[in-house]
Amino acid sequence: MKNYKFKINGNSYNVDIISNEENVVSLEVNGTPFRVELEKQAKVISKTPKVVRTEATTKTQDAAPVKASGKLNKVTAPLPGTILHLKVNEGSTVKKGDVLMIMEAMKMENNILSDLSGLVKSVKVKEGQNVLQGDVLVEIE
Repeated sequence: MKNYKFKINGNSYNVDIISNEENVVSLEVNGTPFRVELEKQAKVISKTPKVVRTEATTKTQDAAPVKASGKLNKVTAPLPGTILHLKVNEGSTVKKGDVLMIMEAMKMENNILSDLSGLVKSVKVKEGQNVLQGDVLVEIE
C-alpha cells in the first residue's frame, strides 16, 4: 500500500492506494474509499533497475609510439562489478597470469589476470568505475 499527501487549492488530501488491478485502482482519500477506472491500463513499474551507461572516457597521454608486434587481445569483465584497484598502466609489460586489476563482483574481490604475455596497449577503465559482463577492461598487444 502506498501513501501520498497532496495539497490542492489549499486543501490537504491523504491518499492511500490499496490495490491496482489492470485498469481499476482502489484507493482512499482522507479515509473515504474510491474505486477508480482508468481509460487505459496503468503502467506497472518494474522493480528491477535499468542500467544506463555512459561512454567511458580515457585520458590520453603524450608518449612514444609503441611498435605493433602482433594481434591486439582484449581482456573482458567476467562478471558485472566495480573496479577497485588498477595494477597496470598503458605501456606496462605483463606476463601470463599477472594481476591486471582487482574487481569487486558479488561482494567479493576478484583478481583479473592476464591471459598472455605482452604490452598493455590501453586500459579502458578507471578505479571506481562500474562495468558489465563482457566489457573490455584492458587491451594487450
